[in-house]
Amino acid sequence: MDDMIEAIRRFNRFYVSHIGAIDTHFLGEDISMAEARVLFEIARNAPVRAASLQEILQIDRGYLSRLITRLSRRALVARDATTQDRRTRPVSLTDSGARLVAQLDQRMRSAVEKALTVLDPMEQHDLVSSLSLAHRLLAPSAPATLTLRAPRSGEVSLIAARQSALYAESHGWGHMLECLIAETAAQFLREFVPDREACWIADLNGVMAGAVFLTDEAARGKPGTARLRLLHVEPFARRRGIGDALVQQCLNFAREKQYERVVLWTHTVLDTARRLYARNGFACVATAPHDLFGVPLQGEDWERHL
Repeated sequence: MDDMIEAIRRFNRFYVSHIGAIDTHFLGEDISMAEARVLFEIARNAPVRAASLQEILQIDRGYLSRLITRLSRRALVARDATTQDRRTRPVSLTDSGARLVAQLDQRMRSAVEKALTVLDPMEQHDLVSSLSLAHRLLAPSAPATLTLRAPRSGEVSLIAARQSALYAESHGWGHMLECLIAETAAQFLREFVPDREACWIADLNGVMAGAVFLTDEAARGKPGTARLRLLHVEPFARRRGIGDALVQQCLNFAREKQYERVVLWTHTVLDTARRLYARNGFACVATAPHDLFGVPLQGEDWERHL
């Protein structure tokens, strides 16, 4: 834990210096980083009460009051004088404040663009994805847009890697499961039938939050049957309905392609997954013990007729 704490503090020190947050002349203006944050949030939410600003910025009420007072004295913000109680008076930017925010915003965009231009496209993507993931991990309940999309190059292998790591962490299932997952992913890539099969990535603001596969069982002697495979949702993205969205996407695709049924294989110990399948209309039709993952388990075959 100490190493992780130090790593985060080390990055914080680097980033504060990198963006000039300790400079009282933020982006070349006679204004501090804290004052700039207040101005930007007022611009985004105006008219906004101080109490709402405090909740958004997560700073001390007295400190926020002093910041607003300083900005007001410089004629950058103004309170609505029609409200008697000063504590509930909405705050808005003045014309001068709006011009300053526009200038700061343009300079900030230029600074970020300059930092990105030294990176190649893959490095840019890695940086943005890492920052988005950090946001999701530190604020898992923050609003985010869910998109179900096709996998990009390399992402099928990433799905296999994430599933292997997650099951190793949660259930202690090791390399034997990893082999099965890797073989399943490789088979999907090698034998992919575009008109009959699919993979969907659950994308939360650019971060992979889960995935699922649907494959045709005709080549295995089961015409009219599709198999739901390798469903997973990342821990930071759970309780957002992503699992249901992925399962429903599979069912809708299967109906569109005129499959008669969708089947899947899961395990008795995976309570959350079993509840997910049950509420989406699947039923357990058979059970059988196995030790394919290196430990005794009870596998379950589930099915839904369409």
